[in-house]
Amino acid sequence: MSEVVLYDVRDAVAVITLNRPESLNSMTDEFLTRLAELGEKAAADPAVRCVVITGAGRAFCAGGDVKGMAGRNESPREAGSGSASGSGLDHLRDQEEISRLLYEMPKPTIAAVNGHAVGAGLSIALAADIRIASENAKFGLPEASLGIIPAAGGTQRLPRLIGLSRAKDWILTGDIYDANEAYRVGLVSKVVPIGELMNTVREVARKIMARSPLAVRLAKIALNASSHAPLEAGLMIEVLAQGILYESADKYEGMSAFLEKRKAKFTGD
Repeated sequence: MSEVVLYDVRDAVAVITLNRPESLNSMTDEFLTRLAELGEKAAADPAVRCVVITGAGRAFCAGGDVKGMAGRNESPREAGSGSASGSGLDHLRDQEEISRLLYEMPKPTIAAVNGHAVGAGLSIALAADIRIASENAKFGLPEASLGIIPAAGGTQRLPRLIGLSRAKDWILTGDIYDANEAYRVGLVSKVVPIGELMNTVREVARKIMARSPLAVRLAKIALNASSHAPLEAGLMIEVLAQGILYESADKYEGMSAFLEKRKAKFTGD
């Protein structure tokens, strides 16, 4: 049996590939378990500087496996009752764990959206730091048509990216949008031909990895705080991060390299 999630590290970039192309990479329990394992592996590997998540075949991820979901009871009231009905809540928690892992990972994460990213698949992409889409990509959160809502961060991260009113439109109607619309509203930062997607993603990763690893890590912390912390708290985090960086070896190396007109050799210290 083929692996449901693939893992490859090259040039300090870990590429995690969702590998159920026959079902548009829809999520099963095994799929979620393996994805979480590989995400944690990438986060812990000192040889990895950037993490990319993408899909095999013609989709990024079409969301949850509806056949499997249909028999689940997601209600917290039923979970832990000793029956199998709690398995749905476990499935949801697994999705949330993966989204949280991508969002909080100290290394930059990029979603290379190569096709449909809908439902829980879009929720995963929303948790990445950067989203780059191929021209054929599609986006949407149609869960309400199945009698559920977007979870794993769908109702929380989408409005922070595209605005509350527009997010309500997307979620309440369940409409599906193309890559150009996703770019227009700020959901993705680039749209490229499908054949250029991974080369573009790797080029973005190279640009990030040419910067100070410590500065990138602290910038991500400060940027994440901007989406949920009050302004004053966010500004304090920014000041504290800058204070750490001003005493770092990377700061001295970066500024020395600039003055000496040479390429900096950052160590992450």
